[in-house]
Amino acid sequence: MAVKKSQLYSSLWASCDKLRGGMDASQYKDYILTLLFVKYVSDKYKDDPYGAIAIPDGASFEDLVALKGNKNIGEEIDKLIAKLAEANNLTGIINNAHFNDESKIGKGDEMVDKLTGLIAIFQKPELDFKNNKAEDDDLIGDAYEYLMRNFATASGKSKGQFYTPAEVSRILAKVIDISNCTDKNATIYDPACGSGSLLIRAANEAPFPLAIYGQEKDISTAGLAKMNVVLHNIPSGEIHSDNTFSDPWYKDDNDDTKLRKFDYIVANPPFSMKNWMDGLKPYGRFDDYDELPPEKNGDYAWLLHIIKSMKNNTGKAAVILPHGVLFRGNAEETIRKNIIDRHLIKGIIGLPANLFYGTGIPACIIVLDKENTANRTGIFMIDASHGFIKDGDKNRLREQDIYKIVTTFNSMTEVPGFSRFVPFAEIIEKNTYNLNIPRYIDSSEKEDLQSIEAHLYGGIPQEDIDNIPHFWNVFPNLKKEIFGEYKHESCHAENNSCHAELDSASEPLNRVQVDNANSASTKGFYKLLIQKDDVHKTITENAEFLEYNKKVNKTFEEWKIFANPILTNLKPADSNKEIILKLSEEILSKFTKLELLDKYDVYQVLLAYWNETMNDDVLLVIQDELGYKLAKVTDDIKEEPKEIKKSKKDSAKEKQPKEPKVIGWEGRLIPKQIVLDAFFEAEQKAIEEAEEKLNQTESEFEEFVEENTEDDELSQEPEILKKYKTYEASIKSQKKTIADLKKKLDENCRKRYDSFTDSEITDLLVNRKWYKTIDQGIQNLYVTVANHLTKRIVELYERYENTLPELTEKLAEEEKEVSAHLAQMGFKL
Repeated sequence: MAVKKSQLYSSLWASCDKLRGGMDASQYKDYILTLLFVKYVSDKYKDDPYGAIAIPDGASFEDLVALKGNKNIGEEIDKLIAKLAEANNLTGIINNAHFNDESKIGKGDEMVDKLTGLIAIFQKPELDFKNNKAEDDDLIGDAYEYLMRNFATASGKSKGQFYTPAEVSRILAKVIDISNCTDKNATIYDPACGSGSLLIRAANEAPFPLAIYGQEKDISTAGLAKMNVVLHNIPSGEIHSDNTFSDPWYKDDNDDTKLRKFDYIVANPPFSMKNWMDGLKPYGRFDDYDELPPEKNGDYAWLLHIIKSMKNNTGKAAVILPHGVLFRGNAEETIRKNIIDRHLIKGIIGLPANLFYGTGIPACIIVLDKENTANRTGIFMIDASHGFIKDGDKNRLREQDIYKIVTTFNSMTEVPGFSRFVPFAEIIEKNTYNLNIPRYIDSSEKEDLQSIEAHLYGGIPQEDIDNIPHFWNVFPNLKKEIFGEYKHESCHAENNSCHAELDSASEPLNRVQVDNANSASTKGFYKLLIQKDDVHKTITENAEFLEYNKKVNKTFEEWKIFANPILTNLKPADSNKEIILKLSEEILSKFTKLELLDKYDVYQVLLAYWNETMNDDVLLVIQDELGYKLAKVTDDIKEEPKEIKKSKKDSAKEKQPKEPKVIGWEGRLIPKQIVLDAFFEAEQKAIEEAEEKLNQTESEFEEFVEENTEDDELSQEPEILKKYKTYEASIKSQKKTIADLKKKLDENCRKRYDSFTDSEITDLLVNRKWYKTIDQGIQNLYVTVANHLTKRIVELYERYENTLPELTEKLAEEEKEVSAHLAQMGFKL
């Protein structure tokens, strides 16, 4: 049976609860991921003599299950995993977590209960990988990354070095041109591979499997990386644990004093590493440079190691480094000049601050390319520092941010305020080799200048209204409906006056002349023709605004025409990754023609829903033997099992938990509420009416009790008591009626799933679930257009609502009032 990623993730994260208390996330990740590894390789390779991982007798997950309740469970698990490691040359890699460690797991019964419960979680059906087809869609690899991301978040700032956010990894993977690789013998390398996610993601961008190589100093993290490549179905991937600077593992086959060279390299090395020179062996890294990188900052040491490890004339790389490498001086400046003069840098991408778990400082991606250096005339730069969303205490790139960065970089498209191709002459001659992105791209928001004239004489400056982007091109008549001409009728300062004259009655443009002034203003001014509180209503009810919504709906319908043949004909051979690629590219194409809706925002609506729900649904239809008929399946919802308390008498025995209580049900593909709305509108309305009647009765009852209560005691008069009991009986009867209606509706709704026709399934799943949710997201963007316009208009109105003379006069009046009050109290100013 196919499983949802969300179910898998939930089960894995629940397993972490079993270990909390004795250690932090940076430690319990080793235990959870080790068990995930054992479970996966057992399901995939047990009884397979040709499997990539050998499963010796007594070292499978089934043997782990047999240890549940064993008083020596921790010791026996360590022996089992050691046996599996030894059979696959993984000793020191997959057996770093010690399950018999009492300081972390607990002693005696606590250890037995904790590890028994942990193994039980991995027995859940959603963690059965024997027969599901998920491996082609990287379900296990994605689950691994899900855990790594959550571990990095939970373990805090200092423990995040083992994980590069997947969003950033995807950018590096897509900007090194690996998707166009034609050499099936090509290699990819990460000299600071951490848990391996960046390296694996980059390798997966290639059109065929590549040989992958990684090195990681921390032995525990290197173990995670080795498990990661196996879980991603790349068991041949090489991961070595050692210091990349003092003991680089990958050396030239013909000369071990030189580094091996690779076709592609990706890296997210530790920022500003201070001890990089400890035990340093050069291996030719610094032969082409007049100076060494600073002893207390290893950023350029990593960069030069990567450059030296790139194949001559063809090697490509992308590395994440702190922004300081772009502009710092001294030795780094000398090295940077050398690299720029050799035309090794193809591009630089500035990222938002606070993306990474180990640091909050902003970073950049430096894209290196040894191909066509002789013909390279500049560096393509992107300032993507403003595109992100807050996610807890970190920032996170959205799908739209990733797509915009990647497509802009790969097409070398110049976008004002975002991207630019900068000639070497400008970098070298004008900026003396300084690569700081703000020198070349101004991505700052335009300053919101205020008009002194409007503050003095009133009105909203025409320039401010006209500068509201795009709106008036789409809604020209709306502008006339909201704004009218404003005259500066008069103002007095001693004997000076100002007069406003209209150039014409049809244009709200005033030329303001101030007597005895040296210059005259030619700026126009507007006034609101409606009340401030009516601005939003005026916009949303405007005919042009409503017409624009029709265009939005029409564009979405055009996209649905494209999507329908794909989403209504899913087959086992389909790839969910290809499906979302087609759907997202088409939605971008369709919505490019609409001015006000940002196509990247629409793209985000689709991708966010895909990642949250729709991808799971599509995978279920593709992978399950029932296909679309899986929509007929409903599942019981069971309460979470409670922790079983054991007495001393039972301490040596495993006490079997009771079967969890069923507390509800839900459709596996089609949510219950969608079915209720489609087929049971009258029944739902009857329940709503009954509940409204009950609410009314209860309100009347409360009012009756209040009116007939004194000193917290209800009146004991017979008529009062009789009416009280009548109310009680009525409320009880109504509640029973509602409960009966709900029970009957719930039963009929569940029965209705069994009778779904093929056309009903298509309507419920594709139209009422998928399309409706995406459409609602796009409609929210349309509503946001009105909200943004309203906010800006009100902001400008309130800014100039009271002129300076009016405020001065009001202040003077208030000062007089205060003085008068003080005088009455005997104080004199």
